[in-house]
Amino acid sequence: MTIKNLIENVTIIDGLGNEPFKGNVLIENNLISKIYKNDLNSTLPEEVELINGKDKYLLPGLIDGHCHSSFDEVSSNDELFYHRNRPGLAAIIASTNLNKILRSGVTSICDPDSIHELGYDLKDAVESDVIPGPRISTGGYALLTSVGGTAGRLIPDQGVIGYGKVVNGPDEIISEVRRQIKMGADWIKVHVSGLIPSHKKRGELSVWSKDELELVCKVAHDLDTPVMGHCRGAISVRDAALSGFDMILHGTLMDEEALEAVIKKNVALVPTFTFQANLIDHGNAVGASEFIKDLFRREIEDSCQMLRKAYENGVKILCGSESGFSVTPYGHWHYREMEVLIKEMGFTELEAIKSATSDNAFTIQLEGKLGRVEEGCIADLILIKKNPVEDITVLGNLKNIELVMKDGKIQKFYDQPERKPISGWRVTNLGEILTQDVAKNKLNN
Repeated sequence: MTIKNLIENVTIIDGLGNEPFKGNVLIENNLISKIYKNDLNSTLPEEVELINGKDKYLLPGLIDGHCHSSFDEVSSNDELFYHRNRPGLAAIIASTNLNKILRSGVTSICDPDSIHELGYDLKDAVESDVIPGPRISTGGYALLTSVGGTAGRLIPDQGVIGYGKVVNGPDEIISEVRRQIKMGADWIKVHVSGLIPSHKKRGELSVWSKDELELVCKVAHDLDTPVMGHCRGAISVRDAALSGFDMILHGTLMDEEALEAVIKKNVALVPTFTFQANLIDHGNAVGASEFIKDLFRREIEDSCQMLRKAYENGVKILCGSESGFSVTPYGHWHYREMEVLIKEMGFTELEAIKSATSDNAFTIQLEGKLGRVEEGCIADLILIKKNPVEDITVLGNLKNIELVMKDGKIQKFYDQPERKPISGWRVTNLGEILTQDVAKNKLNN
């Protein structure tokens, strides 16, 4: 049976950067079958469900190009590595978090890596309608060298920890890439850069050789699977681009050589500034130090010029929130990257929406089919009460999101009760170190 919905008399923001226009959108099953730009004079199809769009705005469903659905809002690497050690519970909790993501108007996410490699199962559960959630494009474990990722000495010399798998040498690289693709990985993720205690230069250290990076790309590409890299620092960005990476997460602190490589290879960039922006703007509310706030502020300021140059030379700049951490909780900040692109990189609102929709379909590997209000495209749509072209932050208020449609189906949502604490799930924080000076200051205040 064909399911037909008609969203009538609505202002359409097509996700392609075009100016908004009035129209009527007919959805049949999971596709946008017809867009009527004028008043409907012709006879409507039989058994069509009418949806009133008057004074409302129709957009493609948002796509979050960097979202960690299994992390459950961790506050530290310690919590992520040693407290998320129950795969069954982690999967159950992730399923409830996927509902929050979808409710916020995000109908697709790219999940680069996951604890216990839950991404495969979460994707299959959503695609099979076992649980509600956004469509998922997933990686497996992030590939690490024994030098580590962003956790320094917490990374072991071999084996699995948290979201990562340490690989040593060509044989392990080949074996692990093939295994992940066999399991269902849509992407292979590599932690190209990382932190070590003795590192003196600004940014992260590039911890892979170029030969190793090229090997990852060859094995993955031979199996029709793209490769993404976590790169924070000029050398890691340059080497990833020249080695054949398809997408770079962060891409911060580029120099001219790195920029030239990104432009030459036309590698999509996902800056993921939401994490830093939240700490800069709201760090006081969560107890962040001035040092951390200043560090992140300078990273944004010192990276935007190069990122803007890349954009002006045809490189895609994509939206990702890195939701899954305590400063980027699910369902709250998925719109924020658009706001940052507007404020820090000079994007227009329409350009920012394009970055979060039609351009971001690249992360889901559905370019040209998803993230656009266009005939023949997948009917992932959101109906908004206020105009995001005038104020992009309206997309961050759930009260403004009147309807979420995914794959042509209007989504139903359930209210989640406030969670009670789960034993051992989060790090217990006893507060700051209680020196005598601290005690005296507290008494005096």
